Amino acid sequence: MKILLALIIFSLIIVIHELGHFLLAKRGGIRVNEFSLGMGPRILSKQLGETRYSLKLLPFGGSCMMEGEDGTEYTHIPEDSFAAKSVWTRISVVAAGPVFNFILAFILSLIVIGSIGYDAPVVVALTEDFPAEEAGMLPGDRIVKMNNTRIHVYREVNMYVQMNQGKTVELTYERDGERHTVTLEPKQAENGMYYLGLRGSGIRMKGNILQTIGYSVYEVKYWVSTTIKSLGMLFGGRVGADDISGPVGIVNAIGDTYESSRADGAFYVWLNMLYISILLTANLGVMNLLPLPALDGGRLVFLILEAIRGRGIDPEKEGMVHFVGLMVLMALMVFVMFNDFRNILM
Repeated sequence: MKILLALIIFSLIIVIHELGHFLLAKRGGIRVNEFSLGMGPRILSKQLGETRYSLKLLPFGGSCMMEGEDGTEYTHIPEDSFAAKSVWTRISVVAAGPVFNFILAFILSLIVIGSIGYDAPVVVALTEDFPAEEAGMLPGDRIVKMNNTRIHVYREVNMYVQMNQGKTVELTYERDGERHTVTLEPKQAENGMYYLGLRGSGIRMKGNILQTIGYSVYEVKYWVSTTIKSLGMLFGGRVGADDISGPVGIVNAIGDTYESSRADGAFYVWLNMLYISILLTANLGVMNLLPLPALDGGRLVFLILEAIRGRGIDPEKEGMVHFVGLMVLMALMVFVMFNDFRNILM
């Protein structure tokens, strides 16, 4: 079951990503030779018009293969090729994949928050002898700001404390319509981590249509911000390779979530799968925008340079850069999958 659920989630996210490239390519008059889900040899294939739609053997990734992309030879009309279009058309096509991932995250957030509400940044309990209690905070206080960071959902409080271990926090909260500001010095617990002594998970509030839309935007913003900050921690050496999960680790996490929520009924299984999908599609959108070869972000770097310079980079050289980048990414995927298997077996 966990493998089936993972395939459904991965397929949805990948199809939406590639659909973004596909629709903007069609809009820009670019010929799309193949739209595929998966990698490797074709299992199913159907030619419709100028495009072949394929399902491939390996359930990872997908592609939207455009005429003349990455310096490949033309097989049809050169005027319909990716390379023949304006730089701004090509930028829109490349950026559309990640943008569609963020749109999917927003739509799924609308469903989740419209069903069960958002996790309000409201304090439900205080830990005795910790800074928040000593500063006079009470259950029911609504946290609105931590230093210069606006707080919209309670998970942002936990994330802020985790990302800023040991740092002084100027916290603004609201009580009975009035705002108060306190300065909190995190206290180290027995496990070595620093805490403010706040607990607030569990309270969910439902709002009107506009509030639901607004908090759906905050939901996407939270996962985008969390992904960026996590990458910062990885490159800064604050987390190690053992903390990275790939497809195998994600499948395992999906299975664990399914098992833990199955007792609550199909509705909560459905919501939890949607919630995981929000996390993954927002994560994919951010990762694809990284300025690395073979990723959409790397392609955008070349296109932005072309827009600035007024002329493009040699297509063969650019294609070689992306090919090398793809090989590096494949090697990284193998490492991550090995790491996943090792973590599961340990």
